[in-house]
Amino acid sequence: MIPLHAQPVPGRPDRLRWITPAGILTVTGPLAEAPAPLAGLLADGTLARITVEPAAVVTVLGSDRSWSREGPRVRTALHAALDEPTGWIAAGDTGHGGDDALLYSAARDVLAGPVGDLARSHGGSIDLVDVCDGIVTVRLGGACHGCPAAWVTLHRRLEHQLRRRHPGLREIRNAGSPPPRRGRRGTGGG
Repeated sequence: MIPLHAQPVPGRPDRLRWITPAGILTVTGPLAEAPAPLAGLLADGTLARITVEPAAVVTVLGSDRSWSREGPRVRTALHAALDEPTGWIAAGDTGHGGDDALLYSAARDVLAGPVGDLARSHGGSIDLVDVCDGIVTVRLGGACHGCPAAWVTLHRRLEHQLRRRHPGLREIRNAGSPPPRRGRRGTGGG
């Protein structure tokens, strides 16, 4: 049986992110079709939507449903569905634009959760500005703006957590910093 670990989505009590081993599913994005066990839960209104991430399946409960009542059914259906990898069909184009949308969603969740909590605990903020071509741009505010430890927070915490959720992440940028230099490096000195 493929291991599943349910993880709440910060600020979204109707959603659970079911962490799976990376590479189990070959599609990403919202699903147009799901294997029969999950399709039944979509048809009866238990689930409103299913989205696949590189190492997770995000399920959204239908209205008037609760995880305490429906969670075991969803887990059982997911286990059965993961044994049918060809039954997962992504909606529309899952190309680059879809990847940026998934990365945006993952960045928003991480910033609403532990990384944002860390910044807020020190009187700062990290706001999501944009996601384009796998590059996440954020803006540091409050105590984070100009803080020497902000680099560690952005790269060791935010980048690390985002790469775990979305391997297509290319780079994290701070909107308040100059863009990285292209071409040859400086010769040092000073």
